Amino acid sequence: MKEQLSLSLSLDRASKISLSEQIRQGIERAIEQGVLKAGARLPSWLDLASQLGVSRGTVKAAYERLVDGQLVVSSRAAGTRVAERPLRAVIREERPDEGSFTQLHQEMIAGQGIFQLGIPAKDSLPSKVFARIRARSVRMETTGWPTYPDPRGELDLRQEIAGYLAISRGIDCTPAQIIITSGFAGGLGLVLRALALEGTFGWFENPGFPFSRRALEISRIQLVPVPVDDEGIVVDYGIRHAKQATLALVTPGQHAPLGATMSLRRRLQLIEWAAESKTWVIEDDYLGELQLDGRAAPALMSLDRSGRVIHLGSFSKTISPKLRIGFAVIPAQEVHRFAEVAATLAPAPAPSIQAAISEFMRDGLYIRHLRRTRRLLISQRDVLVECLSRRGINAKIAGLSALIELQQGVSDIAICRESAVFGLSPGPLSPWYADSSQAPAKLLLGIATAPISSVDQACDRLAHIIHRHTASAAR
Repeated sequence: MKEQLSLSLSLDRASKISLSEQIRQGIERAIEQGVLKAGARLPSWLDLASQLGVSRGTVKAAYERLVDGQLVVSSRAAGTRVAERPLRAVIREERPDEGSFTQLHQEMIAGQGIFQLGIPAKDSLPSKVFARIRARSVRMETTGWPTYPDPRGELDLRQEIAGYLAISRGIDCTPAQIIITSGFAGGLGLVLRALALEGTFGWFENPGFPFSRRALEISRIQLVPVPVDDEGIVVDYGIRHAKQATLALVTPGQHAPLGATMSLRRRLQLIEWAAESKTWVIEDDYLGELQLDGRAAPALMSLDRSGRVIHLGSFSKTISPKLRIGFAVIPAQEVHRFAEVAATLAPAPAPSIQAAISEFMRDGLYIRHLRRTRRLLISQRDVLVECLSRRGINAKIAGLSALIELQQGVSDIAICRESAVFGLSPGPLSPWYADSSQAPAKLLLGIATAPISSVDQACDRLAHIIHRHTASAAR
């Protein structure tokens, strides 16, 4: 009979590393060093929580991460044990430096908890149907002649996207203008490489997506933060402060993260300025037509007659970010320049994944999936707002997020880090601002990852954390 060990772990309660992560690291270290051998049984959640003076949820979160890392296995009958034959070598990943961009990425995007931003509703996709389509695509790819695929992307998918954009986003383009990319980030990288605007000024929405902002900084574009109001980016401000800018990155459909739709007046003003100054406008259409109230506004590119708008979209919010499939719609006169960059530096992802999405769209399944997703998200949004309201928390809907304002002196980042211990992944608003120290403290709660079956308990836990931090800040 395998022994159950009494773990000797030391926790630093003053550390910025969560208690759950300290427990996980301690157990992983013990496995690496041979202190915990294959088959050794770990204490139960309750026993270890009692031993360390922490909540059972803290221990549970640590164990779940160890299971995800294939270091331990868990079953109701046998408890939690060190894996007999680890499926991978134990590789210790160094924690990112405090305040580093890598840490921000892990905390804002890599989570898997309730309220996580930027990922679709888990139950909306007909996963079995899509899995069959994808398996068929893989078989066809592996049995066909092994040739290099078109770096711009498979023609079938580009044709489907062109047809979809014409109907849903009002964009009149040909398949030749579309380049398939590795998600939105791949599309942005393609555009920045092709335009080669190093050393010039670029407008960026303030607040705006931190990872897009960092991409522009890496490309050595001098950023000009431009404020956003209820009509979208304030074009007059941008012209006054950086009329000579060569680039503007905007989210006109639904501003990320505040949710405003850019007004027609602002759209026309932005396009007119771009045409006169020969400026490029990158349209991040990150939600496409996933607008929950009313009909989605046509894409900014649908109004462009001078060929200055580049449209970026992806299937990350509608199908899955794991597919890493996005697309760029290029003005006709620039197609050859962008195709050359795609062929040499950023070729399209695996043809089998492209073929699966193409079939999914061609058979009408994608449109039906979007309709079903909207209905689901509306239900989840309404229940989430009601659950928060019952706990005295007022939420403003911002796109596919619920925005919660915190009292002055409360750290949105501290609340998010503590919430992660309990399987919750709200996002802090402050990192979205160019100067986070001057940003208002607010939380962003993803609607898509707030299932009705779990949201009441999640709101209860989050409310307790918020109230405790509020009381502490008031002292």
